Amino acid sequence: MPKRQDIKIAPSILSADFADFGAEIRAIESQGADWVHVDVMDGHFVPNLTFGPPAVAAFRRHVTTVMDVHLMIAPVDPYIEAFAQAGADILTAHLEAGPHIHRTLQAIRAAGCKAGLALNPGTPAEAVAPLLDMVDLVCVMTVNPGFGGQSFLDLTDKVRTLRALIGDRPVHIEIDGGVTPDTAPLVAAAGADVLVTGSAVFKGGSVSDPDPYGANIRAIRKAAQGATG
Repeated sequence: MPKRQDIKIAPSILSADFADFGAEIRAIESQGADWVHVDVMDGHFVPNLTFGPPAVAAFRRHVTTVMDVHLMIAPVDPYIEAFAQAGADILTAHLEAGPHIHRTLQAIRAAGCKAGLALNPGTPAEAVAPLLDMVDLVCVMTVNPGFGGQSFLDLTDKVRTLRALIGDRPVHIEIDGGVTPDTAPLVAAAGADVLVTGSAVFKGGSVSDPDPYGANIRAIRKAAQGATG
């Protein structure tokens, strides 16, 4: 088993105050967030509509860590350049979003971003095997994508399979959906190292009282690290 990467916490601003994104981003970073996760939804691939490239560009001005942009859209390829120019550090596309995933991953890297590949809950880990040398991150959805606040689906066997397939490649395993201090240890023990979390970070806090954000981030990190020894 390769050396496990440090746990990273990536709060999803889908759970932030939409009227004050800049202050929310600054607050979560000041409270210990490693990455800022941006969920882009098109109302077509998933049943919700969120942010386009201009909004992502506006977020970028406030992000000092890593802006992790998750494209829950189909088609993906026509929008890669726009989201890259908006300032994404990582662009993650869904395996299920189009027929030419090699082309999509090539285009993401050609645009200067790190390439992520997301899997819906019903897609097996083995589906990424031919693509692992083209990606920097694999995102395992532990809810069906489209809405925040859903209940966690226990896919720890899938994460273990994925960790074995990755081997010693420097590829992150990201978990997106229902991550809390209770569920974080399950996926961390199975090999995940990036945890996307929304309501579990933002609950109880605000831009005027951000200390709960920090307490929530620390609780999730501690729970995950405790499971990895």
